Amino acid sequence: MENINETSTDFFLMGLFPPSRFGLFFFILIFLIFLMALFGNLSMIILILLDTHLHTPMYFLLSQLSFMDLNYISTIVPKMTSDYLSGNNSVSFIGCGVQCFFFITLAGAEALILASMAYDRYVAICFPLHYPICMSKRVYMLMITGSWIMGSINSFAHTAYVLHIPYCRSRTINHFFCDVPAMLTLACMDTWVYEYTVFVSIALFLVFPFMGIACSYGQVLLTICHMRSTEGRRKAYLTCSIHLTVVTFYYAPFAYTYLRPRSFRSPTEDKVLAVFYTILTPMLNPIIYSLRNKEVTGAMRRVIQRSCSVEM
Repeated sequence: MENINETSTDFFLMGLFPPSRFGLFFFILIFLIFLMALFGNLSMIILILLDTHLHTPMYFLLSQLSFMDLNYISTIVPKMTSDYLSGNNSVSFIGCGVQCFFFITLAGAEALILASMAYDRYVAICFPLHYPICMSKRVYMLMITGSWIMGSINSFAHTAYVLHIPYCRSRTINHFFCDVPAMLTLACMDTWVYEYTVFVSIALFLVFPFMGIACSYGQVLLTICHMRSTEGRRKAYLTCSIHLTVVTFYYAPFAYTYLRPRSFRSPTEDKVLAVFYTILTPMLNPIIYSLRNKEVTGAMRRVIQRSCSVEM
């Protein structure tokens, strides 16, 4: 292995599962979660596409979130599965860069789309008369396009950096995917300046959007308290609680992982936290948005009834 590390440009991922029955159990569990995430997010995208009642800005943004989650988990789990089954944990230099690019792009874009969804609910509840103007098709398409473009630009900058720094230590990455902070520990140069740019990037894509979401929902809660309709208050509380649950599951472990200085981080803790925002969140999002959402369950019934009537 040492000879390979010295002469090869490939990286080696330590992975997530130990070579034991315990590791096999977790591998099967993660693979089942992956299948559930694929099914849930694909179902959500198809449902929103087929049912005209869901052709609203909120659900178009939700379909985009499902599309991002679908690609997000597919960037990580198939490679991890292949490594575990084949016993070959190597990943080419370019392959690692490609995984880095897609991971950072999707992570940043998803953070921004969640903020866009919070703005959508803020306008819908606090300024319902202005909603058709503030959330016109042009506006939410700009939100979606802007999320992808900003995520891609940010990702290109980070990926270009990690592919151009010299690696003179062991090329074994103590993670289950090509994560930039884990790769920086292998660099043979001081990367403290770049680590400050990571803080800036996290602030732009996580901290500021989260502050915007918190302010939006603060205003929403004040508006809900003044609502006369009990049904309106219940529906608004339900919508907000669902979105805040998704935001917490995504933002909290992500921010905790990347905002800590290197001296306070441990590879094991980083891998456990990464499971939340790379694997569990893409599986939970469609479940959270569908189980307690009467519009989604109603659309599901209509699509199933139409399918059954066509077959008959």
